[in-house]
Amino acid sequence: MKLSLQSKDFDRDRNPGRPSLSLRRHNLPPKKESPPNRTPMKRLQLLRWSGSVLSPRIRQPTCTRSTQSFLTLIRHQSSAPSPPLPEHEQSNNLDFAIPSPSQEAVLKSAKLAALHSRLSLPERLPLQTLARTLVDSSADPSLQFNNKSFAVLGSKLLSYYTSEHIISTYPRLPMGVIWAAVWAYVGHKALSAISQEWGIEHAAAPGCEVDPGLLQFKRLPPQTDIVENGHTLHRGVSARIVYDNEFGERPSQPSPGVEGVPTTQANATFVQALMGAIYLHCGRPVAKQFFKEHFMSRQLPVADLFSFAQPTRDLTKLCAREGFERPVARIISETGRLSRHPVFVVGIFSGQDLLGEGSGPSLTEARFRAAVAALKGWYLYSPLTVRVPSSTEESDAKPWEPAMVDPGEIIV
Repeated sequence: MKLSLQSKDFDRDRNPGRPSLSLRRHNLPPKKESPPNRTPMKRLQLLRWSGSVLSPRIRQPTCTRSTQSFLTLIRHQSSAPSPPLPEHEQSNNLDFAIPSPSQEAVLKSAKLAALHSRLSLPERLPLQTLARTLVDSSADPSLQFNNKSFAVLGSKLLSYYTSEHIISTYPRLPMGVIWAAVWAYVGHKALSAISQEWGIEHAAAPGCEVDPGLLQFKRLPPQTDIVENGHTLHRGVSARIVYDNEFGERPSQPSPGVEGVPTTQANATFVQALMGAIYLHCGRPVAKQFFKEHFMSRQLPVADLFSFAQPTRDLTKLCAREGFERPVARIISETGRLSRHPVFVVGIFSGQDLLGEGSGPSLTEARFRAAVAALKGWYLYSPLTVRVPSSTEESDAKPWEPAMVDPGEIIV
């Protein structure tokens, strides 16, 4: 039973010699009277204190998920790691972590509009698609926002158009030279050089705050060595045609434990993705015209791609296969045979026909160069009218005439 202080004072005033009611109930000794010079104790209302101070007021937040997920996006500078979030909170945070630029930023980007105008891209190619081609898969793993799907289509188109152009122009080229020519036109280093000529700039780090006109990719850490696993085996041309890529090389596998891509690969992927995007949005004629203007307009010295170990033997095998007379080396002219710097001019003849001519400081060197010139004259044959198979897909195309097909290179 609780009694206030006023009821206790009333009992004490009415019966001064009798203990108070509260003291008699609890069997406690009587309180000593305070000295007269001490200030009397103030009356405290404990019930009011216990309701307003001691017990905290509990208030339910109106939107717990949005508040907590917003606070988790704030970067805190602290030495101690933050506690892990529950699973339902982690799933909500994925909606806010967008590594690609937003659509509003794409429409306001001056760099992106300048790139679209600088490359003379058709109006049917929207800026949103152009911005997507600038996002590498290392920057945004989502296939709906990176350029990986465009790059797969673009790489096949570039390889197809380049291969048919080279084979139709030079139908007698060896397979190794064809691979080297395709690599020189649409290899990673060639495409990276093309992207630099287009004025493509790189972002320091990928993120949603980056300008959409910059190429976004995750860079390799400094001093990272990419080690290729496995042993290099000697394989024939047939095995390389079946199992290798369009350049006659084994498909590259990502190195374990390495995050990021080289700059050359990121540039090449962007060019491939742009080619695929143009093909999807604008059609085959526009994509092929873009290929001719930016890729086939580059001059490639195909004669410098040859490498012969024993040209005289290869020339002998070639003449035997084609039914020509056996090649014979003859001196056409010479000067300074007994001097320090002699010069010999040697020609390779098959009957009365001159197959090749070469000069050198010795007869052996001149004969070697003459055999190389004869082989290049055979392999670099080009028809007067070059027509590729894809030209028949046009609406006003002429009927297809079979192109020349060579028996193949010399196998010794």
